[in-house]
Amino acid sequence: MTVAIAGIPTGVHVILPQTGSVLLMRRANTGFFDGLFSLPGGHVEAGESIRMAAIREMAEELDVCLTAPDLDLVGVVHRLSDTNRIDFFLRARHWQGEPRRAEPDKCDALGWYSPAALPANTVAYIREALGCTCAEPWVMELGWPAPPADETVRPAASAQIP
Repeated sequence: MTVAIAGIPTGVHVILPQTGSVLLMRRANTGFFDGLFSLPGGHVEAGESIRMAAIREMAEELDVCLTAPDLDLVGVVHRLSDTNRIDFFLRARHWQGEPRRAEPDKCDALGWYSPAALPANTVAYIREALGCTCAEPWVMELGWPAPPADETVRPAASAQIP
């Protein structure tokens, strides 16, 4: 008998920095956070690494070319929203091309914003990630209930080493 296990949706977001600002795009007509600003990015597809997905998404969304060595891992957000999700944040050190709305049907605005002065209508977990002052790379958990302070998880008897 084969059992299919659904994976956790995995996203990748790319920070394109420029003189103290980052590029944000306002989502439109996607059914997911429409009308809100977010970093460019998308879902990791089957057979892709996070860097491969970032390179593909930046070409599709912004018509810019990235290379894997120019992408640094910044952090990871494990969040509970409509479902259990994991989002990787990468910073591009270099790219080729001038970012533009390459998918105008999915993005109705682009702009460079200081992480300290993001638009009010920025996706909440993107705002949290861009505001992180932790050492890199960082990990955040958002939207999850805190476990009880007195809760202790013990290994199952079969997992104990004699």
